[in-house]
Amino acid sequence: MTTLEIVRLRVLPENAEAFAAARGPMLAELSARPGFVRADLARVADDEWLDLVAWRSPEDFAESRRRGADGPGVAAFFGLIDGLVADESGELVA
Repeated sequence: MTTLEIVRLRVLPENAEAFAAARGPMLAELSARPGFVRADLARVADDEWLDLVAWRSPEDFAESRRRGADGPGVAAFFGLIDGLVADESGELVA
């Protein structure tokens, strides 16, 4: 069952351009992780973003969480996040 990771986060407006630019290298690393399906990023306010990442299974999602920022691309992307608003996951049904 596909697991959807749903993260709402804050990025300072002055870091928005760097944050968007850091997305590519971060996705290159995530896509090499087992079970990665796709990722989408939406800006929902000047300082709030919604990151949606699909994983093939809950186990793949858990393994990615365990690994955290284990590469320079993921670490750079995470380093631009000012704060976490919400962090959820769920089973993708449609």
